[in-house]
Amino acid sequence: MFFFSEHHILSTVLFTPLVGALVLLFMPHGLGDLQRKVANAFGLLGFIVSLPLLWKSKSASAEPFQFIADASWIPSLGVHFRLGVDGLSVVLVLLTTLLGAIAIASSWSAIQTREKEYYILLLLLQTTVLGVFMSLDLVLFYAFWELMLVPMYFLIVAGGSENQASAAIKFFLYSLAGSVLMLLAILAVYAHRGTFDVREILLHPFTAQDGHVGNWLFVGFVLAFAVRVPMFPFHRWLPDALAEAPAAAALLLAGVVLKTGAYGLLRFSVPMFPDAMWKFRSLLVGLSLIAVVYGALICVAQKDLARLLAYSSISQMGLGTLGIFALTPMGLYGSVILQVSHGLATGALLLVTGILYERRGTGLISEFGRLAKPMPKLAAIYAAVTLASLGLPLFGAFIGELTILHGAYEVRWYWAAWSLLGVILAAGSLLWFYQRVMFGAEANPANTDWLDLDRRELALLLSLILLSLWIGLYPTPLFRALQRPVENIVSAVHPEFRSTAHLRLGTSGYETAARTPAPKPTLPTGEAK
Repeated sequence: MFFFSEHHILSTVLFTPLVGALVLLFMPHGLGDLQRKVANAFGLLGFIVSLPLLWKSKSASAEPFQFIADASWIPSLGVHFRLGVDGLSVVLVLLTTLLGAIAIASSWSAIQTREKEYYILLLLLQTTVLGVFMSLDLVLFYAFWELMLVPMYFLIVAGGSENQASAAIKFFLYSLAGSVLMLLAILAVYAHRGTFDVREILLHPFTAQDGHVGNWLFVGFVLAFAVRVPMFPFHRWLPDALAEAPAAAALLLAGVVLKTGAYGLLRFSVPMFPDAMWKFRSLLVGLSLIAVVYGALICVAQKDLARLLAYSSISQMGLGTLGIFALTPMGLYGSVILQVSHGLATGALLLVTGILYERRGTGLISEFGRLAKPMPKLAAIYAAVTLASLGLPLFGAFIGELTILHGAYEVRWYWAAWSLLGVILAAGSLLWFYQRVMFGAEANPANTDWLDLDRRELALLLSLILLSLWIGLYPTPLFRALQRPVENIVSAVHPEFRSTAHLRLGTSGYETAARTPAPKPTLPTGEAK
């Protein structure tokens, strides 16, 4: 089909939710049920049109990026509307379209007023996130990066309360401050390289031969991405935003918006400025370890379910950035797998929080207790997603955490030790809160007549649990999809190593001089391509 040809598939995936938003825009008000059906149809269609990327993308392709779509946008500046993906992008695009469809479906009964505007904002947010993951032009990337703030801001502030307005402004200002620095860095990159083409810049990264320019540009990019991850100490906006946003918006915020920051580190900061990466690595690893332990410790003191998940996300994303800054293949593999697993598990936990809020009107843990009796289905599902989030074996988060710890241990054993402390603390917090909500000492009389999960809620939560189980039981497809991007990043930061086999097997090769290149490596699981 024309729309699924190699030159048009990315445009189809990108513009499907935008078309849905435009259809809703021209629909008259007062058609709530029809607007829900249209929004859900385009949410599901957005996921369906992204599925061909699974079998059309070639992990063994000689080209680093596939499905290139290129059109001149601002000829006088050499800016192009240029799209392309590699294995890293494909994984995150599929995560975005999946969670986008689930977020819209989860809002069927939760949103009863201003449905039109609400669904338009969800679809626009999905479009901008997809644009970030697909852009191969720095100006186009920045445009989508900034436009992402608009629908997210209005989704947070939609309720009109003072707390929501404060949370939305905090989110906007934090993100905007980092973005301004990135814009200056992008202009400086153009001044030194004469292009905005990401492919050309990756082929000619900034090294010590460029003087101190690379260091300053690296800082500009990293600060923008660190705010979005969010890394410590730029995390203060996330707890307020997750607590005040509607459940579906919170799902997309934690599930995919945070991942755009980690994606920026992997796509731009590390491979474009390899020498600067080495200079700042110790600081960035230190901040990641602080986030892992600090986020897990603060979880214990939370009284609201959404804030608990916010600090748990800070801890898990800190573990993800540790995998990136370890600069080992296993750390890079694990970081992406953990990001995907976090999107699935924390997305499911936020859906559970939204269901509880919809029935009780609050997310305060003190308002619940012994819900397992009136809601046995929810108790079982909540237990499963809690175990998935804390990294129990058989779930995807376990694969991500294990791979990151392996990659960190190869460089410094105490990096892995500190990370384990944070993992244990976060797991204890999640289990303790589950026990209080479902098996608390006292049952709240107002909760005794609640309805259990309906079919729609059960189907959405089960889909996320099953996907997390699939990653935990059979992670080979993810490793295969990520092999080429990981090799490219390792080659950029370790230019003396043209193969990564000895990097995965050795424990001291990361800091030493060049070695003789090893044969082309096999997959991390031991399976041949």
